[in-house]
Amino acid sequence: MKPYKFILSGGGTGGHIYPAIAIANELKRRFPDAEFLFVGAKDRMEMQKVPQAGYAIKGLWISGLQRKLSIDNAMFPIKLMSSLINAGKIVREFKPDIAIGTGGFASGPLLQVAANAGIPIVVQEQNSFPGITNKMLAKKASKICVAYDNLERFFPKDKIVFTGNPVRSDLIDLHGKRKEAITAFGLDPDKKTLLVLGGSLGARRINQLIAKELVNFTAQNVQVIWQCGKLYFEEYKHFDEKPNVSVLSFIDRMDLVYAAADVVISRAGASSVSELCIVGKPVIFIPSPNVAEDHQTKNAKAIADKKGAILMRESELDTQFEPTFSNLVNDEDLQSELSENILKLAKVNATNDIADEIEKLIGLTVNG
Repeated sequence: MKPYKFILSGGGTGGHIYPAIAIANELKRRFPDAEFLFVGAKDRMEMQKVPQAGYAIKGLWISGLQRKLSIDNAMFPIKLMSSLINAGKIVREFKPDIAIGTGGFASGPLLQVAANAGIPIVVQEQNSFPGITNKMLAKKASKICVAYDNLERFFPKDKIVFTGNPVRSDLIDLHGKRKEAITAFGLDPDKKTLLVLGGSLGARRINQLIAKELVNFTAQNVQVIWQCGKLYFEEYKHFDEKPNVSVLSFIDRMDLVYAAADVVISRAGASSVSELCIVGKPVIFIPSPNVAEDHQTKNAKAIADKKGAILMRESELDTQFEPTFSNLVNDEDLQSELSENILKLAKVNATNDIADEIEKLIGLTVNG
């Protein structure tokens, strides 16, 4: 039998890229002879991260619609047509057995042309509120793998499989990595470590908060690993010269920073929330208010309502952050309670469960 061919698309941010890579890695483990091809958006971070993970990638000329009038918006129809034509060419040449999309600009055109060519498609929806692309693809999808309940109002019920979000396999067991992490980041083993995550691009309001609070952290004997994002690195890199502060634009070894962390401050994108459930560290979620349907707040609230994390809105930071953080970092019982409760919400087998659905579909396709 000829080797299977898998085509995947997910990009724009780490939250779309790493789930796609996690799925590919699991499929590669199951089908060592299989061929893999990723399709991304030109000039986006997947064009670097996917080859670093060992997979081939082709880029489409595509970007999202902006909320305000811009030249990019005027160019969108041309970019979309170009992407559909090029995605069609890629699919015809590669001849995949199945197409898998985890979100991002390029996944729409790729899955659209794959479905039109009669290739089964799997949509992996990470959020509690789906984006427009996945809602449009739902009718043509063979399966839609979701991470939240109550998505029947957006997707056909008979296509939905509740799997959770795929996470990097190296995050599933952090035991024994703390010592390596302390050494790798030059940390003091006797101090508490705060990990700050603003997403791969960065979060302006979180960065402003951390810059303001560094004196407070130092006073509480807390050292900081601060991932400020590539958009803000030039603005904040000078803080790296301070003792007990490490400023990074991007983190490659997430397993090590999670192993080092005692407390985490994070945005509440779906992928981050899924990772933090598995990692099980005390978290303060500061959701971005600038996303569709405020879905990050909904993601964070789902955890906070079960006493698995602290939810703090951007509007509350000036008055609430300092007392909330001080209370958390000094209260071991609260830290333990948050850790235990967030671990209960972890979907450790998400990647396996998604791969199972893909395996069923390619079996059906090949056999029937």
